[in-house]
Amino acid sequence: MQKKILFIGFVLMMTSTLPLKAQYAKTDSTYKRCFVGSTLFLFGNLAKVNPPGFAQLNLGYRITGKDVISLELITWKHAWPLGINPFLNKKSYGKPEEKFPGYIREYGIGLAYQRFFWKGLYVAVHVMPMWQTFKNENGNKVGNGFIIFNTNRIGYHIKLFKDRLFIEPSLGIAGRAYHTKMPDGFKQKDDKWPKYTPEPGLHFGYNF
Repeated sequence: MQKKILFIGFVLMMTSTLPLKAQYAKTDSTYKRCFVGSTLFLFGNLAKVNPPGFAQLNLGYRITGKDVISLELITWKHAWPLGINPFLNKKSYGKPEEKFPGYIREYGIGLAYQRFFWKGLYVAVHVMPMWQTFKNENGNKVGNGFIIFNTNRIGYHIKLFKDRLFIEPSLGIAGRAYHTKMPDGFKQKDDKWPKYTPEPGLHFGYNF
């Protein structure tokens, strides 16, 4: 289910035929500067294998028509290494032999910067410190950790309903720029996989 959800998001991103409008002009003083939003990954909670218990809230501000900053509040859990890509590593994703001896719950507060350089086309950098709790198969805590999760994206901003709403399909590279040592059992599984992996995205939001 999770792979299907991610695939649907990727298809929407690559095949959208909605009218594309230019990004906000530098001299336009009437556009809505603030927005609140989230991401299509919320639907990953419906997955039967490795459901992430995912939640994300984005709070953004348009400094100029081309420069945007966002505060991102996020939590998820995962019982398999993040380096196992559901598209590139189909034979390993969700397999019992690759599973952690429990799961990791993570909480983060991040900062994102977007730069628009042609109409709605943008690049973005997301940097998120995240605090980790390691749980064993019985749900008992076996350790704490800390990571810096980083995502680099290229995407397109699409205005909807007279700029009240927007969606942002994107492609990115996501992973951990830094992480503390994992407990035994978790570390051995995680070390087998890369720290960064490709990631499609589809953010959405409401302007105000």
